[in-house]
Order: sequence, then C-alpha cells, then structure tokens
Amino acid sequence: MFRTKRTGLVRRLWRSRAPVEGDGEADTRTHGSGGCCMGKSTKVAGKTSTGTEAELKALINSILKQIKEKQLEGLLQAVESKGGARSPCLLLPSKVDTKLDQQSYSLPLLLYKVFRWPDLMDCSELKRLSCCESYGEINPELVCCNPHHMSRLCELESPPPPYSRYPMDFLKPPDSQAVQESGDRSHWCMVAYWEEKTRVGRLYSVQEPSLDIFYDLPQGNGFCLGQLSSDNKSPLVQMVRTKIGYGIQLSREHDGVWVYNRSCYPIFIKSATLDNPDSRTLLVHKVFPGFSIKAFDFEKADSLQRPNDHEFTQQPRTGFTVQISFVKGWGQCYTRQFISSCPCWLEVIFNNQ
Repeated sequence: MFRTKRTGLVRRLWRSRAPVEGDGEADTRTHGSGGCCMGKSTKVAGKTSTGTEAELKALINSILKQIKEKQLEGLLQAVESKGGARSPCLLLPSKVDTKLDQQSYSLPLLLYKVFRWPDLMDCSELKRLSCCESYGEINPELVCCNPHHMSRLCELESPPPPYSRYPMDFLKPPDSQAVQESGDRSHWCMVAYWEEKTRVGRLYSVQEPSLDIFYDLPQGNGFCLGQLSSDNKSPLVQMVRTKIGYGIQLSREHDGVWVYNRSCYPIFIKSATLDNPDSRTLLVHKVFPGFSIKAFDFEKADSLQRPNDHEFTQQPRTGFTVQISFVKGWGQCYTRQFISSCPCWLEVIFNNQ
C-alpha cells in the first residue's frame, strides 16, 4: 500500500510518544519518586485502557494530519532527540479545545501530555523556555506547542525538610580569587567547572542571555564539559561525567536567572536567593530532569548585602554565587558534607558591578 511522507511522520511521532508508568518503557529517572525540590509530587499517570489508548491515537492522528509537513518534521526532530537537537517552534491555535474520555484539553496541553509529560494536569505547571518564539507572549492567537520548548516549573517546598539544610557559614566558595581572573566586565556571570576539589579548565565568561552547559549534546553550542581535559581518574567522577549528558541551560531573564535541567538525572542547587534571607541556613534543592528553577534573583541578592552583616562584608561574593552539582547531592543527609566532595559540579559567579 502506498504510504505518503506525512503518514510516515505521523506514525513515527506516535511511536515516539512519552511512555506512561506501567508500559515497560517509562524511564523513572525523568520523574523521581517525590517530585521536584522535594515539593509538589510528580506522580505519573498509570497505563491507559485499550479503549482510551485507541481513542487517544485516533485523536492525535487527526490533529497531526492537519499540521503542515514541515512542522511535523520539526516536532519529530524535537521528540526523537528528546530536546537535544535545535527544533523550530510549532505554532498552533491556542484556543482550540479537544475532548478525550469526556475531558476537555487545550491543544497545547494535549500535545505536551502526549509527547513529554503524561502526568501534566495544567499548563500553569510549565515554564516556557526563553528560546521559544512564544516566550513572554500574553494570550497570543498562535502559541508554540513544541513540548521541548517548555519545562516543568520547580516549586519550592514550605517549610523545607530539615535534612536538606546546609549551614550558611559553609557557603564561601573554595576559589576566592576566581573573579579576578577575568578583567572583562561585560559578562553577566562566569562559570567554573570542578571535579571534587580541583577546578578543571578555564573560567567561562557568559555574555549571551543563555548558555548551554553539557557533556554531550547534539548540535551543542556553549560550555562543553566533555572537551575539557581532566586528570581525575576516580571511577565515580568518570561515571558522573558521562551522566551529565545534555546538562543544563542557564538563562538570564527579566525576573532573574533560571536553570533548566536538560539531563536525565537530578541536579542539586544552592543559592542564597532561593531561601529566607533571615535564615542562617541554606537549602540544597534537588531539581529533577525537565524542571526549571529560578536559581538567582539580582534584586534579592542586593538586599542581602547589608552593611552590618559580617558574613557579606567579609565575603562579598557569597550572595552572588550559585553552586550546582550533577547527579550527586551534598549536605547533612549525604556522606558528602561539602560540595567540594561532589564528583562534578559548577560554580556560577554573577557580576554585581
């Protein structure tokens, strides 16, 4: 039977849909067991019945067959590469609703659920990435439905669990001379990559609004950790390096600096602006794959620099530094008490000039 190119694209997209828990294909690394930042749980929807599965397939096929062939190719590129390859926006009507199993879904929500997050309940749980054409748009007629131009929004828990607290006294960065290595003041931050107590490679000065930091990323452009030469022979370090994968995206936006976890494993973040400014302890936040967190707030950081505050008087960089560990956490609940014991981690130093 003759098969058109469009039909082939639709079939490949259906085969590439996001697996749900119970179908034998779901990757539990992308969900975790307790949710992002130990906050709102991210339970994955169970396996649908055969009837519902057939209904969903028929609905998705009917939707995809109305999309232009070039748009299908872009969506397929995004889905098959799991966001690793650059893909165009998929601009579709924002106010078209579809019905499935007697429930109504907006077109964007349905596509996000089918091709990335089966457990997604509402678009308010998402944050649009700054690379997307629909970023910052308010109630547009056309909205991007590319699921890999979105991220799950990391909501902080209140009150935080005591085991993840980390004394503020230990916030001081291990390399107090790092900021002096660059005389260029046009950057908005610098990034240092560490393996345990040793910094690897040079400081990376960031001038563009966003930066990809990765080990192995298709069409990668940014700070490639895989190209750095390291003398560390530790099996744990070598293992964690390979698990960095697509890594993270660091982006400066109107409300602060966001970190998007593009990898298949959790990352751990500590920042003075993520927590109560009156607290003497900071939290180490766990961010699951596919989630974004506002890791730094410039206005809040300025308010932390109080003239009578001994901590910030002695260590002016303290409030302008974020530490990020790949795969492995640290703190009171771990054998690693300090980030300098983590196999692979980043120090992000913001320019406060």
